[in-house]
Amino acid sequence: MVPALMQPPVDYVLDGRDERPILIVLHQENSTPGRVGQVLGRHGIRLDIRRPVLGQPLPETLDGHRGAIIFGGPPSANDADGYIRSELDWIKVPLKEERPFLGICLGAQMLAKHLGAPVTAHPDGLAEIGYYALRATLAGRQLVQPWPSMIYQWHREGFELPRGATLLAEGDWYPNQAFRYGEAAYGVQFHAELTLAMVHRWTTRGHERLNLPGAQSRRAHFEGRAIHDGPVLKWLEAFLARSFGRRVEAATS
Repeated sequence: MVPALMQPPVDYVLDGRDERPILIVLHQENSTPGRVGQVLGRHGIRLDIRRPVLGQPLPETLDGHRGAIIFGGPPSANDADGYIRSELDWIKVPLKEERPFLGICLGAQMLAKHLGAPVTAHPDGLAEIGYYALRATLAGRQLVQPWPSMIYQWHREGFELPRGATLLAEGDWYPNQAFRYGEAAYGVQFHAELTLAMVHRWTTRGHERLNLPGAQSRRAHFEGRAIHDGPVLKWLEAFLARSFGRRVEAATS
């Protein structure tokens, strides 16, 4: 047996060998999967987009899908709306079937709440809206490299780390920024899926949120993107490959 330190390196790649689509759950009629959809599409991966808020049902099993992603949106994981309660309950499907699952912002909060962790506002009322510091933990760095040092946020609620979960990245105001639960479920508080068009749209339609305590000016959003977007895209490619790709032996020289 080859000693652990001598094992050949392992890599993950996205491709269309698995012809099943990834289930995409969105929370507004005009929402899109943004750059996540662009990256997956570029690698030949199909998307099955569902909007429970419009009455579109979620599948009873993920046998017909290679995984699922729940995106963010205006609601709170604590809302009493029927479709929010249904989504929260539905998360048991990927967890039970051990299918690849990713929750983004609201999706991460839903995953945390499903696992019994509270979802609450910052004790001082601070919102993260703009670019903020991100620090990968050792577990995060072992999972995928490299992590960006600054990341785009748009939220005023966060989550406690669920029992049994592994913290992958942390921040200052909202300490729990990314976590892993089991072998296939992930939650990230931030928005690596953001496109330039989405920055324009969010800061225009949601301009009132730029006045919340802790939020950054609209100009700072665009300046931050110009500086930090390259590392974010590199991370997103690697993270999606790790989450939804297939494992391959990396080439060695």
